[in-house]
Amino acid sequence: MAAPILALRDVRLADGRRLMFDGVDLGLDARGRACLVGRNGAGKSTLLRILAGLARPDSGERFAAPGLKVALVAQEPSIAGATLADYAVAGGAGLHEGQAALEVFGLDPSRATDGLSGGEIRRAALARAFAEDPDVILLDEPTNHLDIVAIELLETRLARSRACALIVSHDRAFLERATTRCFWLESRRVRRLDASFAAFDDWAEAMAAVEVEEGRRLNQAIAREQHWMAHGVTARRARNEGRRRRLLALRGDKAERLRLARGQINLGAARVATPSGRRVIEAKDLAMAYGGRTLINGFSTRILKGERVAVVGPNGAGKTTLVKILLGEIKPDRGEVRLGANLQIAYVDQARDDLSENMTLTAALAPLGGDQVMVQGKPRHVAGYARDFLFRDEQLRQSVASLSGGERNRLLLARALARASNVLVLDEPTNDLDMETLDLLEDLLADYAGTLVLVSHDRDFIDRLATSTIALDGRGRIVETPGGWSDFLVQNPGFLVPPPASPSRATGARPTRPATPPAKLSYKEERRIAELESRLGELPVQIEGLERLLTDPDLYARDRGAFEGASRALSAARAELLEAEHAWLTLEERREEMARRGTSARD
Repeated sequence: MAAPILALRDVRLADGRRLMFDGVDLGLDARGRACLVGRNGAGKSTLLRILAGLARPDSGERFAAPGLKVALVAQEPSIAGATLADYAVAGGAGLHEGQAALEVFGLDPSRATDGLSGGEIRRAALARAFAEDPDVILLDEPTNHLDIVAIELLETRLARSRACALIVSHDRAFLERATTRCFWLESRRVRRLDASFAAFDDWAEAMAAVEVEEGRRLNQAIAREQHWMAHGVTARRARNEGRRRRLLALRGDKAERLRLARGQINLGAARVATPSGRRVIEAKDLAMAYGGRTLINGFSTRILKGERVAVVGPNGAGKTTLVKILLGEIKPDRGEVRLGANLQIAYVDQARDDLSENMTLTAALAPLGGDQVMVQGKPRHVAGYARDFLFRDEQLRQSVASLSGGERNRLLLARALARASNVLVLDEPTNDLDMETLDLLEDLLADYAGTLVLVSHDRDFIDRLATSTIALDGRGRIVETPGGWSDFLVQNPGFLVPPPASPSRATGARPTRPATPPAKLSYKEERRIAELESRLGELPVQIEGLERLLTDPDLYARDRGAFEGASRALSAARAELLEAEHAWLTLEERREEMARRGTSARD
């Protein structure tokens, strides 16, 4: 096995009195693709900073190959400089590389760095990292605030990059596509699985069973030591003192195990209020424009009681606008919305506008004052309810401004789930949540007896929950497809692929037009369209078969070579599907443009 190009050996670090890392070993190989998994607060971001050389452990060693170039995209990137081009080259990239990378991620290099949205900040940080052409790229929650199109673009860029990658993410679909190795930060140490994230859950379950057995042995050891202390020969004072210290250490180890085990969110079960009527929302011929751009044009839908409707599309396509039109909060330019009877709506807004930076956690949960919060019609002490969502008692007096992104999201969920409802609307609920919390939220929503409207970029989350998917392309087109994200992709190839970008300023290319525009596509282009349509029919079937193969929990243990080969084939097929969709859409739009020019000429 080749030596790692970046490694940590026996790293220890304490945060105050709490030990974060206790003998962490981690090595990254050239061109490897790995994920770092662990619950919120385990120290994943800190570990990335130590790997990047931006933080120092209390003890242990960081090894980096001579001349190694490392790029870190932080969970909350800070964008500085007069323009995005200035920011992109500040890490050492050339101007040409910086501008080209920004344009690949859909950003104007001449744009000022202030006033950027969360998604634009994330894309700028990713562009800068890739422009630097690093040997190692460390990505901390890179899909946060990215839309599905941008996430798939990131997958393609990672597949083509020469850099070794270590990724912290809660996005299961992204990790399954992007990784071939897993590191699990659990109980202050790191364990390694030499397989893609698709195999992680089964492996982690097996490791948990080992933990249970170790816990049983620890309890037996404590019982033996307690017996010895109570009945041992008291004259052997020095030996007694050694046994006493060992007993205290064992008790401390058990207490830490229990502390870590208790760190599980308790979402309870959201109670449905008075049942709604069978028809929840009915919309006819909706149209909406904003800022001179058509977002919605001629869309109709009917949402019935108990359905789970996912809303997807690029950032800025109008997803939140559509949801607010459907809820009656915004009046459309054209069309009609009819709401069903007895609707009680709970809404978690991605903008988190309901949270004032200056309010305390207690005030956010109990806005009428006091120490009681009404949870689905019953009073509960605010501290107990806050603990259900992993908040510590001392945080009750802290301001919202001091909370992390994941903590703010949990707070919004706590407020929404305290209210009895029969319609639950979640706008980007997965941002900043760890996988355990996402799994529990998914279980809660699966058991929710009301109607769910979900705006999300998390493809796995959508596939597990949605009964139908509404997709907006940002140019006025909207389609509704039965099923989740995968069903939408099969039935609407190329729908979300953006139109071809204008020629790059970074390369100095200029558009050229023939003096006499051709009347139709060339024979070669027509052949290419036919080939692409054939592949667009074959690739989803191929991907589905590979995904089914990789869900076999015994495959890795039975045939590691077959598992790794299937993982590589799946990544390649997904990248080919994305490129084929883009190429097909480009040629189809060219054909339509030629048809329009031909019609205009005849007129």
